[in-house]
Parts: sequence; C-alpha cells; structure tokens
Amino acid sequence: MLILYIAYFIVTFSVNNNMVTNEVITGSNFKKWKEDIEFAMEMTDVDLSLVTDKPGELTVASTDDEKLVHAAWMKSNRICLLSMRRLILDHLKSGLPTNCTAKELMTTISERYRVSSNADIGSLLQVLFNMKYDGNGGVRDYVIRMVDYQTKLKALKVDLPDTCIVHQALNTLPPEFSIIKTNYNSQDESWSINDLISRVFAEEKKLKKEKDQVALYVAGSNSHKGKKSKTYTNKVVHGTTKEPGQSSNIGPNKVSFKKRVTTASFVKRKVT
Repeated sequence: MLILYIAYFIVTFSVNNNMVTNEVITGSNFKKWKEDIEFAMEMTDVDLSLVTDKPGELTVASTDDEKLVHAAWMKSNRICLLSMRRLILDHLKSGLPTNCTAKELMTTISERYRVSSNADIGSLLQVLFNMKYDGNGGVRDYVIRMVDYQTKLKALKVDLPDTCIVHQALNTLPPEFSIIKTNYNSQDESWSINDLISRVFAEEKKLKKEKDQVALYVAGSNSHKGKKSKTYTNKVVHGTTKEPGQSSNIGPNKVSFKKRVTTASFVKRKVT
C-alpha cells in the first residue's frame, strides 16, 4: 500500500510503515532528487516503469503473465508520474512533456539539468584540495572522505594516485600530528591509504589519552590548592595560627598583645 503525504518542498512515502522523504527539485539538487525518486519507487516496488519501456498493447492472444506485467507497468507508470510531478515546482514544469511515460519524463528532466563532467571535476578537485581537518568526526573519517572524492574523480576519468591522497591528508592535519608527518617524510617508502588511516588513528588515540591525563592532573592540582587555601583561612579566622612572637596557646576569639618594656636607668646624684 502506498500513501503520499504532500508538503511544501517535500513528499513523504509511507509503505508498510517505511517512510521516505523526497525533496522538491530546485535545479541544483537534481542528482539527489533523482536518486531519491529511484530509491523510493524501488522501495515501494513500483519502479517497473522507470527501468523498462512500455509493454506492447494487450490482445486476445495475450497470456496471463503478459496481462500481469502490463497491469503492473501501468500502475507503476501512474504512481511514478504522479510522484515526479509532485516533486517539481510549477514554474519548472514549463516545457516538460505531459503525455509520456515515467521513464521518458525522467530522461527529459535529466537532459535539462545535466551538468558537464568538466564542471563536476572542477568542483570535486576544489573541495578535495581545500579540505582541512577541524577535529570533527575523527581523523579516520576525514581521510575516508578524501578517498570518497578520489573515487568520484576516478569515475570521471581523473585518476589520483593513493600517494597524492596520503600527501594531501598529511599536509592538512594540524601540528599535533607532526610526528606522523616527520616519520613519513623520513622514509623512502610510500604508505598505502590503509597504512595512513591506521597510523593517524593510533596517533589520535594517543593524543586524546595525553590530553585527558593533563586535564585530570590540572583538575587534581586545582582541587588540592583550594583545600589548602580553605584550611589556612579557617585557622586565621579562629585564631589558631601561630605568628612570630605569639604564644601558641592562644585560643579562639582571643587577642594577644605584646608589651613593649622600656628600661630606664636612674642615676642618683649626690646633692651637696
């Protein structure tokens, strides 16, 4: 069973409690839009009209299997056309065929929003060589994202060797990974992508452990200082500290005064 929930800029498909949300095409999101449509139609088992041409018209001689295929294709075509048109803004529908199959409509839309491979190559290279590791997601995921761009470029016939990715990854890591960079630059042998990932991941774990230890030490040191200061303050308040020249048996709330004694010498004069 297929249920369509229509909302502005999205269409949600509910099939057997499975929800799939599709974006409305805006032009720049065509690639994702197409992938979402194909996924949704396949998940709902109505993608037949997107992957096959329209079957021949039924005749008296048509077999039961041919009738079943024809009925399934017609149902698929109706649902796919409805879904695709719901996912196109009104002002973008201009020039699109109205009397066509779902497969033909997808082909027409693909031609309209087709992006040249040169533009794709330029965009991918720009992203790849402007990447900087910011600590989010972990260093292993960072290298894997670089490999993903390498794979996409390879599909466009731009083959970047693993050595290039290794150099680019190391050059864009923060100074904390300088030991890894030094180790690599001091060797004549190149690392594979897997070697790089294992080394930088191990270094990241070591750096994190050291950072946690430093934080724990600082926290403990501050806690010790706080207790010491509090103890001294309490002693002063209760008059239990011993100052130079002060009696050690002075109790709380008592004040000690040192008496300064001046000794005077008296000389008896004989009065004649």
